[in-house]
Amino acid sequence: MQTLIKRNSEFTILEDLRSFPVVAILGSRQCGKSTLAKMLKEKIENFIYLDLESPSDLRKLDDPELFFDVNKNKTVCLDEIQFRQDLFPVLRSIVDRNRRNGQILILGSASRDLIRQSSESLAGRISFIELTPFVISEIRDLPQYNITQYWFRGGYPDSFLSIDDNLSNRWRENFIRTFVERDIPQLGINIPALKLRRFLTMCAHNQGQLLNSSKLGDALGVSYHTIRNYIDLLEQTFIIRTLQPYEVNVKKRIIKSPKVYIRDSGLLHSLLEIFDFNELMGHPVFGASWEGFALENILAELAGWKSFFYRTSSGNEIDLILIKGRKKIAVEFKSSKAPTVTKGLWNALEDMNIQKAWIIAPVDESYLIKEGVTVSGLDYFIQHVKSEYA
Repeated sequence: MQTLIKRNSEFTILEDLRSFPVVAILGSRQCGKSTLAKMLKEKIENFIYLDLESPSDLRKLDDPELFFDVNKNKTVCLDEIQFRQDLFPVLRSIVDRNRRNGQILILGSASRDLIRQSSESLAGRISFIELTPFVISEIRDLPQYNITQYWFRGGYPDSFLSIDDNLSNRWRENFIRTFVERDIPQLGINIPALKLRRFLTMCAHNQGQLLNSSKLGDALGVSYHTIRNYIDLLEQTFIIRTLQPYEVNVKKRIIKSPKVYIRDSGLLHSLLEIFDFNELMGHPVFGASWEGFALENILAELAGWKSFFYRTSSGNEIDLILIKGRKKIAVEFKSSKAPTVTKGLWNALEDMNIQKAWIIAPVDESYLIKEGVTVSGLDYFIQHVKSEYA
């Protein structure tokens, strides 16, 4: 039986159910939404769970108004809502008629922009919460936790909790195949599975690099605009992240293309056919893998911070800039236990007049390398920012 791990978003979900008629938990397939909902069932009185991929559960919604009328004093959870987007107009009517918070919990594997009806039909009535695969603070106290295993396998529960790397590799390969062959077509999107798989693999080879839509389009035999559509789709289904450049008024030529990442490090390694950590250490993607892995943890844990990168045509560069109000933090990622800093970072810090910078590396202890510049592990950095800027 799979270990049940408390998720950080549980408190927020319960709070929002007390404040909104509808709460939506959105995240990629298999990131733990259904498991979390079933855990919430233990804390919510009169909770009903319906899986919209189950024919028997779907039949209960043949007459949705009748179903919700019979269960008007219960919290109804609808899993995989993207497959029944026709329900949204009905949900609005039900919500307005019953006039109470915590009526409906919906789970979806596509973003709110892809599920357009929700924002149109339930505006002002719904709270959106993104659930990611496991982040470091959720699993660091587990007996089986070590950071290299987590980094290699990624955060999807079934991958991370596998009994060995072989089973983890098989799970991730099946996930990718199911995603391109079933999940995307079920959303009504017609992209050949082989072409989408090839595009994902090309993105993996370009992990953390600038998006060059024309080059990718030439390689796939499609247009620049088609590549942009692919990127948008994969962002909306939580597989890819684009990090936008920070455009600041300095007398420098700023790079304006976004950087592209496969969000889960385990999926990245499967797409590149890297089957254990020793192979990863010898692969050209090693540094970019650490960067993407650490970046995802930071952005998932530090909600409310805006994120960018900075790069000039002369090579001045900061991997990640975090901004919250007037607060500004520079973050550089180094995969070495003895990280060195390039001149480009020092120049970029001067360009941006940033006083606080961190070098995030797989190290056990933090230390200063210059006033205002600290080398630290990923977990320490996240905890420090949470406490200092609470």
